[in-house]
Amino acid sequence: MRLRLAGAVLLSAAAYYVYVPLPSGVSEPWKLMLLDALFRSFMQASDVAHALGVCHRVHLLNRVVSWVEVIEPRSCPAVHVTDSELGGVPARVFQPKGGKRLKRGVLYFHGGGWALGSGRMRSYDLLCRKMAEDLDSVIMSVDYRLAPEAVFPDQYHDALAASRAFLSSPVLERYGIDPHRVCVSGDSAGGNLAAAVAQELSSDDSIKVKFKVQALIYPVLQALDFYTPSYQQNQAVPILYRPYMARFWLQYLGADSSLEPLLLANNHSSLDQPAIGANIRSKLNWRALLPAKRRKHYRPVVKETGSPGVMGKVPQLVDVRAAPLLADQEVLARTPKAYVMTCEFDVLRDDGLMYVRRLQDAGVAVTSDHYEDGFHACMVFAYLPMMSSVGWRSMNNYIDWLDQNL
Repeated sequence: MRLRLAGAVLLSAAAYYVYVPLPSGVSEPWKLMLLDALFRSFMQASDVAHALGVCHRVHLLNRVVSWVEVIEPRSCPAVHVTDSELGGVPARVFQPKGGKRLKRGVLYFHGGGWALGSGRMRSYDLLCRKMAEDLDSVIMSVDYRLAPEAVFPDQYHDALAASRAFLSSPVLERYGIDPHRVCVSGDSAGGNLAAAVAQELSSDDSIKVKFKVQALIYPVLQALDFYTPSYQQNQAVPILYRPYMARFWLQYLGADSSLEPLLLANNHSSLDQPAIGANIRSKLNWRALLPAKRRKHYRPVVKETGSPGVMGKVPQLVDVRAAPLLADQEVLARTPKAYVMTCEFDVLRDDGLMYVRRLQDAGVAVTSDHYEDGFHACMVFAYLPMMSSVGWRSMNNYIDWLDQNL
């Protein structure tokens, strides 16, 4: 009887910890709750280790990721897999066997808030392996440096160095890549790097080979407004909670973590901040850039007066290399045809949708692929153990788009 009672108590406690209220439209809510419980456990353990001075919270999380997810390069009958370098930056290369002599090429940047993850993780390995086989394309998955050891612009410089090497004649010739059919892509923070690289290289006339397309998967593109409709609607929706995103931004920009409450209150982008003029504000004016269906009943949160000196401490907040949404229209106009995936239940939804609108206004052909039941990072959970249905759908649609446009 006591064992049964103890079991019931433990089961109830577990259910209480796992359960979080989710929007009715999200895909497979119980799978997402279980994933979130696991993710929260690791985040809380890392916070404790950080507070006790055992290690930085990011180091513990990456050790767990490495132990659980990172795998060695293993070739299979259809794809040859090796670890190499691009411009001095580690990369995993996926080469399809057979097929056409000249292959399409995709350069991919993984997500993880510029602090977590690796292109050598099982989830990214499976994604890139499938892309290589389905597209008969050479896929190169880049392992850029991570925070806290590396901060902006280190990750950006790694992405740029890898991109320049990828587009160079020696690399294209070595791997048999068609120079007219190359793509830059990435998810979340990797989507940020892909967008920034696409802007930089499309405006660099010294680069002879240009990316034909850019494919951005739920990208993070700005850090001035933490009260977009998607940030308000999805602030408590797993797995990317609103405070996590502010923390990731501060780590990436090498800023003091004590600024997190100021970012979450939009005190850093108040009207009395001289570094943020009308021109910058117009580039993230979601009342003008988002359709009414996404704006819903939400209202902007713009402070008249905020925290003085924040922009002086973190000027990178308005650097277009960190926040590609803030690029000028003439820069956007030179970027390649784009694919932008967004998810309804993702705080970053509106970053992507505003970028779609700004690219369209600049004359760029854009495919906006929105998932009404999607959540942040769903695509990388397409495989076991989660087997997310929206993840599988989004992954296949992403690959189909590349097949038709690259």
